[in-house]
Parts: sequence; structure tokens; C-alpha cells
Amino acid sequence: MSTAPTSLTCTSLSFSWPDGTPVFEDLQVAFGPGRTGLVGVNGSGKSTLLKLIAGELTPSGGAVRVAGEVGRLPQNVTLDTGLRVDEVLDIAAKRAALHAIEAGDASEAHFDVVDDDWDVEERAVATLGELGLGHIGLDRTIGEVSGGESVLLRLAALLLRRPDVLLLDEPTNNLDLFARRRLYAAVQGYSGVLVVVSHDRELLDLVDQIADLRSGEVTWYGGNYSAYEEALATEQEAAERMVRVAESDVKKQKRELADAQVKLARRKRYGQKMFEQKREPKIVMGARKRAAQESAGKHRIMHEERLAEARERLDDAVEAVRDDDEIRVDLPYTAVPPGRTVLTLLDLELAYGASAGSLDLRGPERIAVIGRNGAGKTTLLRTVAGELEPVSGEARAHVPMRFLPQRLDVLDDGLTVAENVARFAPGATNNRVRARLARFLFRGAKADQRAATLSGGERFRAALAALMLAEPAPQLLMLDEPTNNLDMASVRQLTTALESYEGALVVASHDVPFLESVGITRWLLLEEGVLTETTPEAVGLSG
Repeated sequence: MSTAPTSLTCTSLSFSWPDGTPVFEDLQVAFGPGRTGLVGVNGSGKSTLLKLIAGELTPSGGAVRVAGEVGRLPQNVTLDTGLRVDEVLDIAAKRAALHAIEAGDASEAHFDVVDDDWDVEERAVATLGELGLGHIGLDRTIGEVSGGESVLLRLAALLLRRPDVLLLDEPTNNLDLFARRRLYAAVQGYSGVLVVVSHDRELLDLVDQIADLRSGEVTWYGGNYSAYEEALATEQEAAERMVRVAESDVKKQKRELADAQVKLARRKRYGQKMFEQKREPKIVMGARKRAAQESAGKHRIMHEERLAEARERLDDAVEAVRDDDEIRVDLPYTAVPPGRTVLTLLDLELAYGASAGSLDLRGPERIAVIGRNGAGKTTLLRTVAGELEPVSGEARAHVPMRFLPQRLDVLDDGLTVAENVARFAPGATNNRVRARLARFLFRGAKADQRAATLSGGERFRAALAALMLAEPAPQLLMLDEPTNNLDMASVRQLTTALESYEGALVVASHDVPFLESVGITRWLLLEEGVLTETTPEAVGLSG
């Protein structure tokens, strides 16, 4: 890293997509040393901003100024499976030159390649070890490592470059619980400017400040995500109070305007009567009439201006209140009696060498299935759902069951949201489907939107609605990594929906705060091909 103070400044930054849709107009934001969590709803432009900073997108206006080198870890890491680890780390040429020098080849070209980086191999091995990748040799190929390990390899490559500015875009999306711990440690140990976009609450609780990107502007909050939530709650309470005050003021100004108009009408009628009775000279009555009209006009204008100002204050107050609607559903038909057997696994052997053994799920239990990437969690859920045949044994559901896969492919992209839900509840009337969808925040025209046009958060809500509103009502619901790619507002909406769900729940997830928020009652660990009961404390998840 450079010794100069590192800073990152966006001045009058503007950017639009090729179809003309604006993302930023005159954005002003600066990031200094320390860890910043960049948050905002899906579609607010977080990933776009990181790409603009990294120079991967060109702004239509304004400028990005960075003092130092920038490194970005993209949201979706795709690596050529034929690459060697040292190639991913971008040290292959230096390693080859070092090995040639060690073998006695004193060519000047080798020394030029090495430059002053004589310990690059040792640093690479040490960095891999810090990220839990010590078992991966520098000569291994990417095809031999898991998806989560490839994400950490890309991070290792960035850390070896020692960038002054590190940009992380949803870095924990495809990491298991253990890999996440390694990444958390790397984030805590990083010095320089770090900006992280994430829905991972544990990661966001490690930052020094939160930058809230909303409607093309950034608002700053000191402290981590928990402190941000507290500050936001206080702000929203104050904003809601201001709305009530402003609404009261608008009503008051309306009353005063109406009273003034009544008085003016009476005065006008009285003046007309006096004029008709000719009790005063015509010139005097004319002057009095003109004066009364001018006074009435000024009076009316004053009250109308006061009403307009009150309405403007109300608009400002309403704008300050966030429209973070929550899913509100009532699902009584999903209830399961405490003693009822919901699911039975009998000597279940899964594809790819994993074993679930024998297990009973009774009543409205909430089970978390955890384990490293590639351990077989998705295979287990797909087998129970009947999508995969077991090698041997049996998975038997005793109640109506629904499965929401990571791919969200339960939706037909060619159908609207309402039509998709109707597929799962063919006996429900159109009005009934729409009334239920409104509780999942699909109101009016939103319910007629085609599934292919939905954002990530909307697509998840639509898929969840289709399963939870299905007929017969599901009394066993299985979710595979449900919070991947969801923003924090969508995660809260999911948590709220699951609070209303009264059936049994099985969730495969690496998101510990989410698992804790939905009230997990049993923890199952799938490790080395075997499914066993465990506790959060036993696998280091508590605290």
C-alpha cells in the first residue's frame, strides 16, 4: 500500500443505463480510511457504484478520484477451472522466475520479473492459510476447489496485491459458515479504505460506519449495522411524529381558509345589500366595495398560501418516512399439532456419498441444516422434496410439503405473479388470490407483472407467496439458502412471513442471524457425509 492517506471521492457523479434509465444524478460521496458498509434496497445502485469506482463502468458525468490502487471482489466470482491457484493469485510469473533463479539461471529478465518481491511465495501461502485455504497448493487447479473456496481465492489475490481501496460486493453469498469466519477475520485485519456491500448482518456489524444509499443520495451513520438500525428507528419515529403534526396543520389551515371564505361571503352579501338600498352616496359605496374586494382578496390569498405551505411541509414529512412495508399474512391452515409426525427419514442414503440416516420431525419444529459448501445440504432437501432419488432408504412426508430452491425456479417467467400463485391454488377465485397477494406486497398492477420482469427481492416474494398460499396449505416448508441475494428489507419481510407460518420448517442456510431470528429449535450438521444433531455452541456459532 502507498504511504499517502488514502481517499476515494465521487464528485457530481452521474450514470444511466443504455436504455436511458438513470441510476445516479449528481451524486456526491467520499470514503476515507476504515470499513464502510454500503447498504440500500435492491436496485438502489450499490453494485453499480462499486463498478464505477473500480473503473469497470464509465460515468456519464462527474468524476471518481482515488488516491491509490483499487481492488474489487465481484458479486459473482467465475474462474476458469483450468487455471492454477498461482495464476488466480497472479504470482505465476514471479514464482517461475524465482524457481529459475534458485535453479541457477541468473538471467536479468528473471530478476526484472521478481523485482523486490522475493517473499511472494511465502506471502501467498500465508495469505491462503489465513483464509483457511492452507490445504490448497499453489499448483492445484480451480476445478479442484469448491465455489466458496474460489471466492476466497479471489480475495486472497486482492490481499496479495495490497490495494489501498478494497471493494467487496456481497462477498459471503456463496460461503459456508466456516469460510465466512475466515472472511470476517480478513475484513477486521484490513487497513485502508474498505467498502462492503452485503446483506450479511454479522459482516456489517464489523464496519465502522454505514453509508445508506437511497434515491440516489448517501446518508452517513456512525457505527456498525446494529447502531444504524437503532439510529434509523429513532429517525423514523421522529419522522412519523412530524407527519402527524403536519397533517394536523393542514387540517387547521383548511378550516381557517373555509372560515375566512364564509366570512368574506357574508361581508360581500352585506355590501351588495347596502349598495342596492343606496343608503350612502354612490361614490362612497363604490370605494368601500373596491376596498372590501382588495381586503378579501389579500385575506384569501394569505390563507391559501398558508395551506400550500402546510401541504408542502406534509409532503416533506411523508417523504422522510420510509416505505418499508412488511409482509403480513395469516396462515392458520399451516398449523401442525405438537405431537404429530411431519417427516420421517428411514436409513436415507443420498446421492454423491452423503447419508442422512434415520430421523423424525414432529410438530411445528424449526430445523436448521448447516455444513460446509458441497457437504450435501441441497441434495438432502431435494431428495426429501422428491426431486432426487435416494441411493437407498426412504424420505416420507406425512403432511402437505413445499420446497423453495435457491434457483427460485418454481415460477413460470411467462406468467404474471397472480397467475403463478393461481397455479398452486387452482381452487381459489381471482379475488381471493389478489387479496392474499396484497399481503405479500403485490397490490394492483404489481400482481399483473410478469415473473420475468421482477427484481431479485420481488421474485423471491412471489415464489414464497406461491408456496405459502398453495392449496392444500403446506404444513412442511423447506427453504434452501433463502437469504442469498436478498437485501436487508427483503430478509426482514421473509422473517415476518415465517413468523406467521405455523407449520414445520427446514432451512439450509449459512446466515446465522437469520436462522436465530426465525426461532430454530433443532440444529443438524451435515459433515463428512453424515447428518448429526448439534448445537450452535458445538460448531462455534453462538455469540
